[in-house]
Amino acid sequence: MKYKDYYSILGVERSANAEAIKKAYRKLARKYHPDVSKDPKGEEKFKEVAEAYETLKDAEKRNAYDQLGSYRPGQDFQPPPDWSRQFGDSQFSSEDIDLSDLFASLRGGRQHTGGGGRGANISMPGQDYEVTTHISLEDAYHGTLIDLNLTVPEYDQHGRLHRVPHEFKARIPKGATDGQRLRLPGKGGKGFNGGRDGDLYLTIALHPHALFRVSGHDLYLDLPLTPWEAALGAAVEVPTLGGSVRLKVPPGTHAGQKLRLAKRGLPRPHEGQGDLFAIVQIVVPTLLSERELNLFRELEKSSTFNPRGHFKQVAPNET
Repeated sequence: MKYKDYYSILGVERSANAEAIKKAYRKLARKYHPDVSKDPKGEEKFKEVAEAYETLKDAEKRNAYDQLGSYRPGQDFQPPPDWSRQFGDSQFSSEDIDLSDLFASLRGGRQHTGGGGRGANISMPGQDYEVTTHISLEDAYHGTLIDLNLTVPEYDQHGRLHRVPHEFKARIPKGATDGQRLRLPGKGGKGFNGGRDGDLYLTIALHPHALFRVSGHDLYLDLPLTPWEAALGAAVEVPTLGGSVRLKVPPGTHAGQKLRLAKRGLPRPHEGQGDLFAIVQIVVPTLLSERELNLFRELEKSSTFNPRGHFKQVAPNET
């Protein structure tokens, strides 16, 4: 029987935990997947990686593998005398069985039926896929149902790879945020020979909005105010994703000030909502009537307000 170093195949230490083994497998499976790999031996390496993972992901099979000891890859070896009694269901001949067949025939697996299998009956989990889904901010606020049309590579019952179309609907929950990753179990690639189906991960990308900027579940809106609205105070109409509301602007409001509208942002996953922050922008009219000009001139003469008074406090002394 030829030895295969499953740990070396996955590029992990023998002491690696289950999560590290899973992470290494997913990385290599994506790299060598026949549909994307340009490596001439990509498909062979892909099957080799899947074979290693199939054994090491199972605690009992991993323990049995570790009991075999460590040899050079490709070296002929013989399992310890009591290995079959401890782990196997039946007698085997090390000359007519592949290492992958050996582990497929352990308790709970299939019985070995002869040589030449070279791991052909090993089960492989389906590939996980990631797709970026673009939605509007309104869809994120209300939640939406999207149609997905994907063409993904799948193995048939003979182990041949085909591209297969998949069409299904996916629900985007209320309050989905930019960059959020949603998992759709079993919507990835089909498993081979009884392996579980892979998962599909949707990464949410929000379209830019004409009015609102997004930060998590909070929204930001530029709020233009006239100089007199900022100075005297006002009640102005402000748009939100849930409809327009009246916002009270306090007297003496300055440019850049944030006015908070509580719970007017995106819904949170379990309860509550983010906030909407209106950022004050003071807008000066560019076209003035003669009366308006006179009113500004009168204000200029009578006002003692100096917005640059602080300059004198920090300016160097004149010599």
